[in-house]
Amino acid sequence: MSLPPLVEPAPELTVDEVRRYSRHLIIPDVAVTGQKRLKNAKVLCVGAGGLGSPALMYLAAAGVGTLGVIDFDTVDESNLQRQVIHGQSDIGRPKAESAAASVREINPYVNVIIHNTSLDNDNVMEIFSQYDLIVDGTDNFATRYMVNDAAVLLGKPYVWGSIYRFDGQASVFWAEHGPCYRCLYPEPPPPGMVPSCAEGGVLGVLCASIGSIQVTEAIKLLTGIGEPLVGGLMVYDALDMTYRKIKVRKDPNCALCGENPTITGLIDYDDFCGAVSDEAAEAAVGSTITVTELNEWLKADKPIELVDVREPAEYEIVKIPGSRLIPKGDILNGSALADLPQDRQLVLYCKSGIRSAEALAAVKAAGFKDAVHVQGGVSAWVRQIDPSLPAY
Repeated sequence: MSLPPLVEPAPELTVDEVRRYSRHLIIPDVAVTGQKRLKNAKVLCVGAGGLGSPALMYLAAAGVGTLGVIDFDTVDESNLQRQVIHGQSDIGRPKAESAAASVREINPYVNVIIHNTSLDNDNVMEIFSQYDLIVDGTDNFATRYMVNDAAVLLGKPYVWGSIYRFDGQASVFWAEHGPCYRCLYPEPPPPGMVPSCAEGGVLGVLCASIGSIQVTEAIKLLTGIGEPLVGGLMVYDALDMTYRKIKVRKDPNCALCGENPTITGLIDYDDFCGAVSDEAAEAAVGSTITVTELNEWLKADKPIELVDVREPAEYEIVKIPGSRLIPKGDILNGSALADLPQDRQLVLYCKSGIRSAEALAAVKAAGFKDAVHVQGGVSAWVRQIDPSLPAY
Protein backbone atom coordinates (compact mmCIF):
# COMPACT_ATOMS: atom_id res chain seq x y z
CA MET A 1 0.00 0.00 0.00
CA SER A 2 1.09 3.57 -0.65
CA LEU A 3 1.79 5.75 2.36
CA PRO A 4 2.09 9.52 2.76
CA PRO A 5 5.60 11.03 2.89
CA LEU A 6 7.25 10.64 6.26
CA VAL A 7 8.77 14.14 6.31
CA GLU A 8 7.99 17.60 5.01
CA PRO A 9 10.21 19.15 2.30
CA ALA A 10 13.11 21.42 3.20
CA PRO A 11 12.63 25.06 2.17
CA GLU A 12 15.07 24.89 -0.75
CA LEU A 13 17.96 23.18 -2.52
CA THR A 14 21.16 25.09 -3.13
CA VAL A 15 22.70 25.36 -6.57
CA ASP A 16 25.39 22.89 -5.50
CA GLU A 17 22.75 20.45 -4.27
CA VAL A 18 20.84 20.71 -7.53
CA ARG A 19 24.02 19.78 -9.40
CA ARG A 20 24.77 16.90 -7.04
CA TYR A 21 21.27 15.38 -7.04
CA SER A 22 20.34 16.10 -10.66
CA ARG A 23 19.77 12.42 -11.50
CA HIS A 24 17.17 12.29 -8.74
CA LEU A 25 15.58 15.57 -9.71
CA ILE A 26 14.78 14.43 -13.25
CA ILE A 27 12.88 11.37 -11.98
CA PRO A 28 9.23 12.51 -11.96
CA ASP A 29 8.39 10.47 -8.86
CA VAL A 30 11.20 12.09 -6.86
CA ALA A 31 11.74 15.50 -8.45
CA VAL A 32 12.64 18.59 -6.47
CA THR A 33 10.03 18.05 -3.77
CA GLY A 34 11.20 14.51 -3.08
CA GLN A 35 14.81 15.61 -2.85
CA LYS A 36 13.81 18.37 -0.43
CA ARG A 37 12.15 15.73 1.74
CA LEU A 38 15.37 13.70 1.76
CA LYS A 39 17.29 16.83 2.72
CA ASN A 40 14.91 17.43 5.63
CA ALA A 41 14.97 13.80 6.82
CA LYS A 42 16.70 12.44 9.91
CA VAL A 43 17.63 8.75 9.67
CA LEU A 44 19.42 6.61 12.24
CA CYS A 45 21.45 3.55 11.25
CA VAL A 46 21.74 1.06 14.08
CA GLY A 47 25.12 -0.52 13.44
CA ALA A 48 27.96 0.41 11.09
CA GLY A 49 28.75 -3.16 10.11
CA GLY A 50 27.73 -5.38 7.21
CA LEU A 51 24.30 -3.87 6.57
CA GLY A 52 25.06 -0.45 8.03
CA SER A 53 27.97 0.07 5.63
CA PRO A 54 26.04 0.13 2.33
CA ALA A 55 23.02 1.68 4.02
CA LEU A 56 24.98 4.64 5.36
CA MET A 57 26.88 5.14 2.12
CA TYR A 58 23.80 5.18 -0.10
CA LEU A 59 21.70 7.22 2.32
CA ALA A 60 24.50 9.78 2.30
CA ALA A 61 24.79 9.72 -1.48
CA ALA A 62 21.01 10.08 -1.78
CA GLY A 63 21.12 13.33 0.18
CA VAL A 64 19.49 12.41 3.50
CA GLY A 65 20.12 15.59 5.45
CA THR A 66 20.87 14.13 8.87
CA LEU A 67 22.37 10.70 9.38
CA GLY A 68 22.88 9.20 12.81
CA VAL A 69 25.15 6.21 13.30
CA ILE A 70 25.27 4.19 16.50
CA ASP A 71 27.91 1.54 17.08
CA PHE A 72 30.14 0.80 20.08
CA ASP A 73 32.53 -1.58 18.31
CA THR A 74 35.92 -0.94 16.73
CA VAL A 75 37.03 -1.90 13.23
CA ASP A 76 38.65 -5.33 13.02
CA GLU A 77 40.47 -6.77 10.03
CA SER A 78 37.84 -9.50 9.70
CA ASN A 79 35.22 -6.77 9.13
CA LEU A 80 36.79 -5.55 5.90
CA GLN A 81 35.55 -8.51 3.84
CA ARG A 82 32.04 -7.00 3.90
CA GLN A 83 31.95 -3.72 5.87
CA VAL A 84 32.97 -1.55 2.95
CA ILE A 85 32.51 1.76 4.72
CA HIS A 86 35.77 1.04 6.59
CA GLY A 87 39.28 0.67 5.21
CA GLN A 88 42.64 -0.78 6.19
CA SER A 89 43.70 2.42 7.94
CA ASP A 90 40.56 2.30 10.11
CA ILE A 91 41.51 -0.91 11.92
CA GLY A 92 41.25 -0.25 15.64
CA ARG A 93 39.18 2.91 15.12
CA PRO A 94 35.64 3.19 16.53
CA LYS A 95 33.24 2.09 13.80
CA ALA A 96 30.90 5.04 14.34
CA GLU A 97 33.76 7.50 13.79
CA SER A 98 35.13 5.61 10.79
CA ALA A 99 31.68 5.44 9.21
CA ALA A 100 31.03 9.13 9.85
CA ALA A 101 34.29 10.06 8.12
CA SER A 102 33.31 8.04 5.05
CA VAL A 103 29.85 9.61 4.99
CA ARG A 104 31.36 13.10 5.05
CA GLU A 105 33.69 12.15 2.20
CA ILE A 106 30.75 10.87 0.14
CA ASN A 107 28.57 13.90 0.80
CA PRO A 108 29.74 16.98 2.73
CA TYR A 109 26.18 18.31 2.82
CA VAL A 110 25.07 15.58 5.22
CA ASN A 111 25.02 16.31 8.95
CA VAL A 112 26.42 13.21 10.70
CA ILE A 113 25.60 12.52 14.34
CA ILE A 114 27.86 9.97 16.03
CA HIS A 115 26.56 7.78 18.84
CA ASN A 116 29.70 5.91 19.89
CA THR A 117 27.87 3.83 22.46
CA SER A 118 26.02 0.59 22.96
CA LEU A 119 22.27 0.81 22.34
CA ASP A 120 20.43 -0.31 25.45
CA ASN A 121 17.25 0.18 27.44
CA ASP A 122 18.64 3.30 29.07
CA ASN A 123 19.26 5.26 25.86
CA VAL A 124 17.24 3.70 23.03
CA MET A 125 14.07 5.78 23.52
CA GLU A 126 15.95 9.07 23.78
CA ILE A 127 18.14 8.34 20.75
CA PHE A 128 15.29 7.04 18.55
CA SER A 129 13.13 10.06 19.38
CA GLN A 130 15.60 12.30 17.51
CA TYR A 131 14.98 10.61 14.14
CA ASP A 132 12.19 10.15 11.60
CA LEU A 133 13.22 6.66 10.52
CA ILE A 134 15.36 3.82 11.87
CA VAL A 135 17.43 1.50 9.66
CA ASP A 136 18.22 -1.67 11.58
CA GLY A 137 21.56 -3.28 10.78
CA THR A 138 21.95 -5.28 13.99
CA ASP A 139 23.17 -8.88 14.09
CA ASN A 140 21.74 -10.29 17.31
CA PHE A 141 18.23 -11.09 18.43
CA ALA A 142 18.28 -9.18 21.71
CA THR A 143 18.99 -5.87 19.95
CA ARG A 144 16.51 -6.63 17.15
CA TYR A 145 13.67 -7.06 19.61
CA MET A 146 14.72 -3.93 21.49
CA VAL A 147 14.82 -1.90 18.25
CA ASN A 148 11.37 -3.18 17.31
CA ASP A 149 9.82 -2.51 20.71
CA ALA A 150 11.26 1.00 20.98
CA ALA A 151 10.07 1.86 17.46
CA VAL A 152 6.56 0.58 18.19
CA LEU A 153 6.36 2.41 21.51
CA LEU A 154 7.49 5.64 19.81
CA GLY A 155 5.25 5.13 16.77
CA LYS A 156 8.20 5.15 14.36
CA PRO A 157 8.77 3.00 11.27
CA TYR A 158 11.96 1.09 10.79
CA VAL A 159 13.57 -0.81 7.95
CA TRP A 160 14.86 -4.23 8.97
CA GLY A 161 17.40 -6.49 7.31
CA SER A 162 19.03 -9.82 8.11
CA ILE A 163 21.83 -11.77 6.44
CA TYR A 164 23.39 -15.22 6.84
CA ARG A 165 25.77 -16.99 4.48
CA PHE A 166 23.97 -16.66 1.10
CA ASP A 167 20.51 -15.70 2.36
CA GLY A 168 19.01 -12.34 3.21
CA GLN A 169 15.71 -10.89 4.34
CA ALA A 170 14.32 -7.36 4.46
CA SER A 171 11.08 -5.70 5.53
CA VAL A 172 9.53 -2.51 6.85
CA PHE A 173 7.91 -2.70 10.26
CA TRP A 174 5.47 0.05 11.20
CA ALA A 175 2.81 -0.95 13.72
CA GLU A 176 0.53 1.95 12.76
CA HIS A 177 0.18 0.61 9.22
CA GLY A 178 1.04 -3.09 9.45
CA PRO A 179 2.88 -5.74 11.43
CA CYS A 180 5.85 -5.33 13.74
CA TYR A 181 8.81 -7.67 14.07
CA ARG A 182 7.05 -9.60 16.84
CA CYS A 183 4.12 -10.32 14.51
CA LEU A 184 6.58 -12.17 12.26
CA TYR A 185 8.76 -13.62 15.02
CA PRO A 186 6.80 -13.74 18.30
CA GLU A 187 9.62 -15.58 20.07
CA PRO A 188 13.37 -15.70 19.45
CA PRO A 189 14.85 -19.01 18.33
CA PRO A 190 16.19 -21.30 21.07
CA PRO A 191 19.65 -20.26 22.26
CA GLY A 192 22.36 -21.70 20.01
CA MET A 193 19.88 -22.67 17.28
CA VAL A 194 20.78 -19.89 14.81
CA PRO A 195 24.52 -19.17 14.43
CA SER A 196 25.64 -15.57 14.15
CA CYS A 197 27.54 -14.35 11.11
CA ALA A 198 30.70 -14.63 13.23
CA GLU A 199 29.98 -18.34 13.66
CA GLY A 200 28.32 -19.23 10.37
CA GLY A 201 29.81 -16.71 7.96
CA VAL A 202 28.29 -14.41 5.37
CA LEU A 203 29.06 -13.72 1.71
CA GLY A 204 30.39 -10.17 1.78
CA VAL A 205 28.46 -8.89 -1.22
CA LEU A 206 25.18 -10.12 0.32
CA CYS A 207 25.41 -7.12 2.63
CA ALA A 208 25.21 -4.80 -0.37
CA SER A 209 22.20 -6.65 -1.78
CA ILE A 210 20.14 -6.40 1.41
CA GLY A 211 21.51 -3.02 2.45
CA SER A 212 20.49 -1.52 -0.89
CA ILE A 213 16.95 -2.87 -0.41
CA GLN A 214 16.86 -1.20 3.00
CA VAL A 215 17.93 2.14 1.54
CA THR A 216 15.39 1.84 -1.28
CA GLU A 217 12.65 1.30 1.29
CA ALA A 218 13.92 4.21 3.38
CA ILE A 219 13.80 6.56 0.39
CA LYS A 220 10.28 5.40 -0.49
CA LEU A 221 9.08 6.01 3.06
CA LEU A 222 10.70 9.43 3.37
CA THR A 223 9.42 10.70 0.03
CA GLY A 224 6.08 8.89 -0.09
CA ILE A 225 6.67 7.14 -3.41
CA GLY A 226 5.92 3.58 -4.45
CA GLU A 227 4.66 0.81 -2.19
CA PRO A 228 6.98 0.15 0.77
CA LEU A 229 7.51 -3.31 2.24
CA VAL A 230 5.05 -2.74 5.06
CA GLY A 231 3.34 -6.11 5.42
CA GLY A 232 5.83 -7.76 3.10
CA LEU A 233 8.96 -9.82 3.66
CA MET A 234 11.55 -9.91 0.88
CA VAL A 235 13.58 -13.13 0.90
CA TYR A 236 16.74 -13.30 -1.21
CA ASP A 237 18.73 -16.43 -2.11
CA ALA A 238 22.04 -15.41 -3.65
CA LEU A 239 22.99 -18.91 -4.78
CA ASP A 240 19.78 -19.39 -6.77
CA MET A 241 19.53 -15.64 -7.51
CA THR A 242 15.88 -15.56 -6.51
CA TYR A 243 13.75 -13.00 -4.71
CA ARG A 244 10.48 -13.97 -3.05
CA LYS A 245 8.01 -11.54 -1.51
CA ILE A 246 5.96 -13.04 1.31
CA LYS A 247 2.91 -11.35 2.76
CA VAL A 248 3.11 -10.76 6.52
CA ARG A 249 -0.09 -9.85 8.35
CA LYS A 250 -0.46 -7.96 11.57
CA ASP A 251 -1.03 -10.43 14.41
CA PRO A 252 -4.08 -9.42 16.46
CA ASN A 253 -2.59 -11.41 19.33
CA CYS A 254 0.84 -9.77 19.11
CA ALA A 255 2.19 -9.18 22.61
CA LEU A 256 3.26 -5.65 21.66
CA CYS A 257 1.04 -4.23 18.89
CA GLY A 258 -1.95 -6.58 19.12
CA GLU A 259 -5.43 -5.86 20.38
CA ASN A 260 -4.58 -6.71 23.99
CA PRO A 261 -0.84 -6.11 24.37
CA THR A 262 0.96 -7.67 27.30
CA ILE A 263 4.20 -5.77 26.64
CA THR A 264 3.80 -2.08 27.39
CA GLY A 265 7.44 -1.06 27.81
CA LEU A 266 10.99 -2.20 27.31
CA ILE A 267 11.94 -5.57 28.79
CA ASP A 268 15.12 -7.47 29.67
CA TYR A 269 16.12 -8.51 26.14
CA ASP A 270 19.17 -10.55 27.11
CA ASP A 271 16.98 -12.62 29.39
CA PHE A 272 14.22 -12.83 26.74
CA CYS A 273 16.57 -14.09 24.02
CA GLY A 274 19.14 -15.86 26.15
CA ALA A 275 22.73 -16.42 25.07
CA VAL A 276 22.57 -20.07 26.12
CA SER A 277 19.78 -22.39 27.20
CA ASP A 278 18.98 -22.92 30.86
CA GLU A 279 20.36 -26.45 30.56
CA ALA A 280 23.66 -25.18 29.17
CA ALA A 281 23.97 -22.48 31.81
CA GLU A 282 23.33 -25.04 34.55
CA ALA A 283 25.79 -27.53 33.06
CA ALA A 284 28.53 -24.88 32.88
CA VAL A 285 28.36 -24.06 36.59
CA GLY A 286 31.47 -25.57 38.14
CA SER A 287 32.43 -27.18 34.84
CA THR A 288 34.12 -24.29 33.06
CA ILE A 289 37.86 -23.83 32.69
CA THR A 290 39.93 -20.99 31.27
CA VAL A 291 42.37 -21.29 28.38
CA THR A 292 45.18 -20.78 30.88
CA GLU A 293 44.04 -23.82 32.84
CA LEU A 294 43.72 -25.82 29.63
CA ASN A 295 47.25 -24.83 28.62
CA GLU A 296 48.56 -26.02 31.99
CA TRP A 297 46.72 -29.33 31.62
CA LEU A 298 48.22 -29.85 28.18
CA LYS A 299 51.75 -29.04 29.37
CA ALA A 300 51.34 -31.49 32.26
CA ASP A 301 50.07 -34.21 29.90
CA LYS A 302 46.88 -34.55 31.89
CA PRO A 303 44.79 -37.37 30.39
CA ILE A 304 42.02 -35.45 28.67
CA GLU A 305 40.04 -35.75 25.45
CA LEU A 306 40.04 -32.29 23.85
CA VAL A 307 37.05 -31.97 21.54
CA ASP A 308 36.33 -29.10 19.15
CA VAL A 309 32.56 -28.81 18.61
CA ARG A 310 32.67 -26.26 15.77
CA GLU A 311 32.07 -26.96 12.08
CA PRO A 312 34.73 -28.47 9.75
CA ALA A 313 35.31 -25.17 7.90
CA GLU A 314 36.09 -23.43 11.20
CA TYR A 315 38.37 -26.25 12.34
CA GLU A 316 40.33 -25.87 9.11
CA ILE A 317 41.02 -22.20 9.89
CA VAL A 318 42.42 -22.62 13.39
CA LYS A 319 42.38 -25.22 16.16
CA ILE A 320 43.81 -25.81 19.61
CA PRO A 321 46.68 -28.31 19.26
CA GLY A 322 45.80 -31.84 20.29
CA SER A 323 42.06 -31.47 19.67
CA ARG A 324 39.80 -33.52 17.47
CA LEU A 325 36.68 -32.34 15.69
CA ILE A 326 33.19 -33.52 16.64
CA PRO A 327 30.58 -30.94 15.49
CA LYS A 328 28.04 -29.93 18.08
CA GLY A 329 25.17 -31.29 16.00
CA ASP A 330 26.62 -34.81 16.15
CA ILE A 331 26.79 -34.55 19.92
CA LEU A 332 23.28 -33.17 20.33
CA ASN A 333 21.70 -35.83 18.11
CA GLY A 334 23.60 -38.55 19.96
CA SER A 335 25.43 -39.99 16.95
CA ALA A 336 28.89 -39.15 18.32
CA LEU A 337 28.40 -40.15 21.94
CA ALA A 338 29.56 -43.74 21.43
CA ASP A 339 32.92 -42.48 20.12
CA LEU A 340 33.68 -40.48 23.25
CA PRO A 341 36.18 -42.14 25.63
CA GLN A 342 35.12 -43.16 29.12
CA ASP A 343 38.66 -43.27 30.59
CA ARG A 344 39.62 -39.63 30.06
CA GLN A 345 38.08 -36.33 31.06
CA LEU A 346 36.21 -34.60 28.24
CA VAL A 347 37.17 -30.99 27.50
CA LEU A 348 34.95 -29.23 24.96
CA TYR A 349 35.58 -25.95 23.18
CA CYS A 350 34.12 -23.88 20.32
CA LYS A 351 34.79 -20.37 19.08
CA SER A 352 33.53 -18.39 22.06
CA GLY A 353 32.10 -20.83 24.62
CA ILE A 354 28.41 -20.78 23.71
CA ARG A 355 28.21 -23.87 21.51
CA SER A 356 30.53 -25.80 23.81
CA ALA A 357 28.19 -25.05 26.73
CA GLU A 358 25.29 -26.53 24.78
CA ALA A 359 27.37 -29.61 23.94
CA LEU A 360 28.47 -29.85 27.57
CA ALA A 361 24.86 -30.13 28.70
CA ALA A 362 24.32 -32.99 26.24
CA VAL A 363 27.39 -35.02 27.26
CA LYS A 364 26.64 -34.55 30.96
CA ALA A 365 23.11 -35.81 30.38
CA ALA A 366 24.68 -38.83 28.66
CA GLY A 367 26.74 -39.67 31.74
CA PHE A 368 30.01 -37.78 31.28
CA LYS A 369 29.68 -36.07 34.66
CA ASP A 370 33.25 -34.71 34.88
CA ALA A 371 33.22 -33.09 31.43
CA VAL A 372 34.15 -29.40 31.22
CA HIS A 373 34.16 -26.71 28.57
CA VAL A 374 36.58 -23.87 27.81
CA GLN A 375 35.51 -20.32 28.52
CA GLY A 376 36.09 -18.07 25.52
CA GLY A 377 36.93 -21.00 23.25
CA VAL A 378 39.56 -20.88 20.54
CA SER A 379 39.23 -17.10 20.29
CA ALA A 380 40.48 -16.78 23.87
CA TRP A 381 43.24 -19.29 23.12
CA VAL A 382 44.50 -17.14 20.24
CA ARG A 383 44.30 -13.94 22.28
CA GLN A 384 45.88 -15.23 25.49
CA ILE A 385 47.97 -18.30 24.67
CA ASP A 386 49.15 -18.27 21.04
CA PRO A 387 48.68 -14.96 19.18
CA SER A 388 50.56 -16.41 16.19
CA LEU A 389 47.45 -18.39 15.28
CA PRO A 390 44.85 -16.74 13.02
CA ALA A 391 41.65 -15.28 14.46
CA TYR A 392 38.38 -15.19 12.56
